[in-house]
Amino acid sequence: MASTPAESRSLPIIAGQLELEEPQDVELVNQQLEPTDHGPAAWKLLGTAFVFEALLWGFPLSFGVFQNYYSELPEFAGNPYISVVGTVASGISYLGAPFTAPFIKRFQKYQRQMIWIGWPICIIALISGSFASTLETLILTQGVAYGLGFLIFYYPILNMVNEYWVTRRGMAYGLLCSASGVSGAVMPFIVEKLLNKYGYRTTLRIVAIAMFILTGPLIPFLKGRLPVSRYTATTTARSDWSFLRTPLFWVYSCSNIVQGLGYFFPTLYLPSYARSMGMSSTIGALLLALMSVSQVAGQFTFGVLSDRKVSVNVLIAISTVVSAVASFALWGLAHSLAPLIVFALVYGFFGAGYVAMWARMSTSVSADPTAMSMIFSLFCFGKGIGNVLTGPLSANLISRVLVLENYGLTKYMAVVIFTGSCMSLSGMIVGSRYLGKGVRHLL
Repeated sequence: MASTPAESRSLPIIAGQLELEEPQDVELVNQQLEPTDHGPAAWKLLGTAFVFEALLWGFPLSFGVFQNYYSELPEFAGNPYISVVGTVASGISYLGAPFTAPFIKRFQKYQRQMIWIGWPICIIALISGSFASTLETLILTQGVAYGLGFLIFYYPILNMVNEYWVTRRGMAYGLLCSASGVSGAVMPFIVEKLLNKYGYRTTLRIVAIAMFILTGPLIPFLKGRLPVSRYTATTTARSDWSFLRTPLFWVYSCSNIVQGLGYFFPTLYLPSYARSMGMSSTIGALLLALMSVSQVAGQFTFGVLSDRKVSVNVLIAISTVVSAVASFALWGLAHSLAPLIVFALVYGFFGAGYVAMWARMSTSVSADPTAMSMIFSLFCFGKGIGNVLTGPLSANLISRVLVLENYGLTKYMAVVIFTGSCMSLSGMIVGSRYLGKGVRHLL
């Protein structure tokens, strides 16, 4: 079978990733590899990855409902570190990226086995958490164990996506990132109903069984594009770390870390904020669902725009500035449901769009394919720093005083200001680089 144009265009990238055993293997590559950026195989892989992202990543991102429930239980009430359960689960997935990416590169032929190891750990973690009677046990099970399981199985899937999606990677990442938003439109309501009817023990078991049934049969469809049986990946070659000397990498990294420090607070505290205003737990779930729906549109839109060569720096500025304004003006001044709904929609769209640009931020830093995975994983690590610190920070930012007429209800004022400030500073870091260039040009 003759190679398609897409296959021919992908060969330089493949040559940079693989060390062919025999010269005639080049012809074998032309004949056997699926096309990139289109075709049934590429879409099947992306669709399967979408389901895993939606269910297994969407669950920890819906922790705001659990936090609201746990905070009202006698055994956990008043503990300022309840949020650590959720932030650790998602934070480990981010922080482990720089360690997992080189491992996958070195042992690429075992990436499917990694999926079979990490996936059951997530299931077992939820079942184990259902037997927890202390916050420490919940942190170890629903938090640490779940995060480790997700870390082990998710990055092999992401590596497979990278193999199939090259020139349209921004769109693919935007679609993949939006998966958790799709589940977030439904999962908070389901979890909230289950918690109120059955309690957290039975709820965790139901979620574990549902994940097992819905994702287990799809694992055989998770296959990479590159033929690991006939080719030797250049895993023994040293990675190109020259991007660490690029100022743009550090600008993006600092902006990313600061954005991550503030980003997660609304998803954690919107349900509690609404509850403090006398609204039901269902309203809290509704706000998370609306934010998730908006995240779907935002991540996909920003991903597509980055693919269409819209300046990444302009997109970063739009994402951070609008998120900051929404935090200061909408969340902080909210004393009724309407502004909270508007905030959830605006913040969800523009705040979540930042992550969808990581792929193009990586290509802006370096054009070397061997450096891409490490740059992306370091962006994940930076986001993870903010994610993990959200729990301890919130314990010191949340006030015990509640005054409904005041900014941020007084109780959440510091959280609102911190979130908006982080968004503002994140955009300023990127903008300062170009402002500095303009000043030097004038001088």
